[in-house]
Formats: sequence, structure tokens, C-alpha cells
Amino acid sequence: MDEARNDSETTRRRWRRTDVPIRIGVSRCLLGDAVRFDGGHKRSRFVSDELGPFVEWVPVCPEVEAGMEIPRPAIRIVQPAGTDDEADQRLVEVKSGRSHTSAMVRYSKSRVGALADEDLCGFVLKKDSPSCGMTRVRVWSEQGGATRDGRGFFARVLEDRMPLLPIEEEGRLEDPQLRERFVTRIFAYRRLKLFFDARWTLGELVIFHTEHKMQLLAHSERRYRELGRIVADAKQRPRSEVRDSYSETFMRALATQATPQRHANVLQHMAGHFRGRLDDESRRELADTIDDHAAGLVPLIVPITLIRHHVRRLGVEYLADQIYLEPHPKELMLRNRI
Repeated sequence: MDEARNDSETTRRRWRRTDVPIRIGVSRCLLGDAVRFDGGHKRSRFVSDELGPFVEWVPVCPEVEAGMEIPRPAIRIVQPAGTDDEADQRLVEVKSGRSHTSAMVRYSKSRVGALADEDLCGFVLKKDSPSCGMTRVRVWSEQGGATRDGRGFFARVLEDRMPLLPIEEEGRLEDPQLRERFVTRIFAYRRLKLFFDARWTLGELVIFHTEHKMQLLAHSERRYRELGRIVADAKQRPRSEVRDSYSETFMRALATQATPQRHANVLQHMAGHFRGRLDDESRRELADTIDDHAAGLVPLIVPITLIRHHVRRLGVEYLADQIYLEPHPKELMLRNRI
């Protein structure tokens, strides 16, 4: 029993390690680098000041790295007449009409190919950019009208080549819910990589899955149950297939937005582990705090803090091991805002 527990502790330390850098790709202008078409930048305080101390940035500026100057003419995406296929779009200078399409396509494929070997755990892109925007980028018709349904040339290659990589735009990260989801995903992706990149056993996969139970349930109960079936059937499947299936479903689960009601369901589930061990006043206080969060009266950190207090006080080891209680550094204070 002691030997098994020591093996479990070693495994847990492996995927919970905090000394392994979290490498995050980022549009250079968000760090304050003056690489924009007008010679300016779009420094993001959250990216550079708040998240920066916890990650190792891998800066990228597709337009500069593809050979464009600083400053440079403004560019935009143009959809040729008679087609609605993204692959037919062109990247052209607004005034002169000069095309940068071929250069950007070649660069994007090459750069993303190199980034695939950079051990990235996420990427923060510049919104609205014809190279970096991941959603609602303007696409112009040859007649001059525009729609907001495009993706930047670099962003589309990145998303298509690395479908599991957590990717967000800095503008969307102003939303506290999306911000917390993104950071949750990048730390989860590092744990997933630390687990599968080393030698692993099916028993260790059970432990990894168990420790993420509450976190997964807060995002998608359906995906959590799919993951459970993958783990249960793992002995009958090739290891590479188990790894790939589990990784994809795991990251898809965390891509689903956790809602106050889903959090409340998880918190109530955790509170069930205290049944018969809390006095009436403490039990009512916890239930009321969970209800208050579901109603939007208090942030998530309030019931989480109370549950962590009872976990420590009562020594509930199963809950103490749950990633959900601290999925990312508390210094980021992400759960204070949702």
C-alpha cells in the first residue's frame, strides 16, 4: 500500500510540476513591441503584466516575419467575385492592391510548422488583424463591401494545424468568463502534456482522470462521461489511440464554457463529501454561499474558499486532490471576477 501511494505521489508531482515553463505564443504587438503597420503597438496589460509572470512568451508577428516593413501600407482580406471559399481569399494592400497572399501563405505554413515543435500550451492573437485575427475579421468584396466572418491568414493555419491548442484573442480576454476559461485550458494542457509526454501507465491515467473529475464536470458532463469510457476501455485499445482520444476529448471538454449553474452543481457535489461531518450552521452557510454564486451575488472564489477550508479542516483527501480547487495560480485572481 505504501509503495503504491509513493508511486501515486511521484506521478502526481509529474503532471503538477510548476517548474516546467508554460510556453505561450503571442502576437508581438500585444507585448508592446512597435511592429504594427503604423509603427505602433497594442500592448495588453493582462497579457504583459498579469499573465506574463506565469508564462514564457513565444512572440510572433506574421506581417513583419513575412517580409513587410515597419511602418507599412495597411492590408486587408479580399474575397474574389464568384467564390466564397476561404482558400480563394487574397491579402492585399488597401491603396495599391499589391498582393501579399503567396508570401503570407508560405510563411504561415512554415512558421506554424516550426511552432509545432515549440511545446506551446496556448496562443494569444491580435483581434481584427488580417493576419492574426481568429474570428470576425473583415473580409472585403472586390466591390468594396465587407463582412465580419473571416479569419486571419496566420490564425487559420494555426487553428487548423493545432486544433487542441488553446487559442484566444486579446479582445475576448477582456471578458472575465472567457479569460478564466482560456487560462484554465493552458494550465490543463500543460498537465496533459506532462502526463502523456512521459512514460505512463493505465493506472496513472485513472489517477489523472480522477483528479480532474470536478474540473471536467464544471465544463461538460457529457465529455467527462466520454472520457470515463475511454479510460474504462483503455486495456483493449492501442496506447497511442488512448492517448489521442483522451487528449482530444479532454481539451474539447474544457473548451466548453463553465456556467454558474454548472459550477453550482459541482460545488454541491463536493459539499456532499461533508455529509454528516459539518454542523448545521456550517452546512447552511455552505449551501447558501453556493446558491448565492449561482444567483450571481458572489464570485466563484467565495464558495471555493469555503470548500477548501472544510477540506483542510476535515482532511477530505479525495477533494484535496481535485484540480478544480486550484486550476491556475491564485495570484491571477480569475475566480474573483466570475
